[in-house]
Amino acid sequence: MKILLINSEYPPIGGGAGNASENIARLLVQMGNEVLVLTSQFGNLPHDEVCSGVRILRGPAFRQFSDRSTAMEQSSFIVGASIRAFNLLRHFKPDVTFAFFGLPSGAVAWLLKIVSGIPYVVSLRGGDVPGFRPYDFWLYHKLAMPFLHVIWRNASAVVANSMGLRELAMAFDSTINIPIVPNGVDLERFALSRHDWIPPRILSVGRVVYQKGYDLALLALAGLKDLEWEWRIAGDGPQLPGLHAMAQEHDLQGRVHFLGWQTAEQLKKQYAEANLFLFPSRHEGMPNAMLEAMASGLPVVATRIAGNEELVVNGETGALVPVEDVSALREALRPFLRDAGMREKMGSAARPRVKQYYPWPRVAEEYQLILEKAIK
Repeated sequence: MKILLINSEYPPIGGGAGNASENIARLLVQMGNEVLVLTSQFGNLPHDEVCSGVRILRGPAFRQFSDRSTAMEQSSFIVGASIRAFNLLRHFKPDVTFAFFGLPSGAVAWLLKIVSGIPYVVSLRGGDVPGFRPYDFWLYHKLAMPFLHVIWRNASAVVANSMGLRELAMAFDSTINIPIVPNGVDLERFALSRHDWIPPRILSVGRVVYQKGYDLALLALAGLKDLEWEWRIAGDGPQLPGLHAMAQEHDLQGRVHFLGWQTAEQLKKQYAEANLFLFPSRHEGMPNAMLEAMASGLPVVATRIAGNEELVVNGETGALVPVEDVSALREALRPFLRDAGMREKMGSAARPRVKQYYPWPRVAEEYQLILEKAIK
């Protein structure tokens, strides 16, 4: 198959969806497909390059930050990617378009179908589903709803990456059958690490934004100052100044460490040095960071939300707590901080779980079948 994969974020820019599209594109090529990726231009990144057999074209789109974008920047991607996609048709006519996010990528895929008859598949990632992160996206979703109905209903398939995201999508449009294909993890890159289980070293990975719930975790840990622990946060974002102030207010400056943005190699080191993964997020599709932590052999304390509750087996690979519940989070953390044996036992169970259910090759094979079906 000739596959045009469209995503406004693709490594080294973007977050989990970019990581997912890169891994799936690479594996689709290994399975014998020709894959061309259309993504955003950013900084000095090449406009046209080939990586792991995947041709990557970066088109004109305004983007200020590598890890996030605004609604206006997403709109500029629709315009730029549409122009680039139609120019591509002169020498590369795909059999199918694979759009990550219903918007903005799905809009480009829909236009290609209307004009050229090319079928498309939409992979829902979270922010493109009405009801997800209403504190950030309520206005965007309100404006986008009519377009999303059109984009979803004209797609050959609309896919969610977790049961929770599927339920949210079905609540928005129950006329569409939405299968689930989860995110995966690179088991070779994030290999089982030999952890030192004493003293407790907590790690969190992700953008420092309200969604991730770091404010809740800091309040929970502020009530555990009688126990030994340190907490490292790998990521950057607009909540950093507020978290610095909170850490100072609760006299935690020496115990909470803000690492900033980390490269993939730096993250591997952080996973290896930690012995407990903390993920207090308010909303997720299916978090790549948690998959990476579990592949590295870390137990997880997380909120009971979409994605998390499918990955963590409560009492076996970690603990799940209600979202926004600081007291419950504190009490879930307490036994993990006291008991190194508990951390080691649950960490040892984490990697076999992701190895069985979430390797990237298995995910790519599921998408291969969906894409093949779209062109029949």
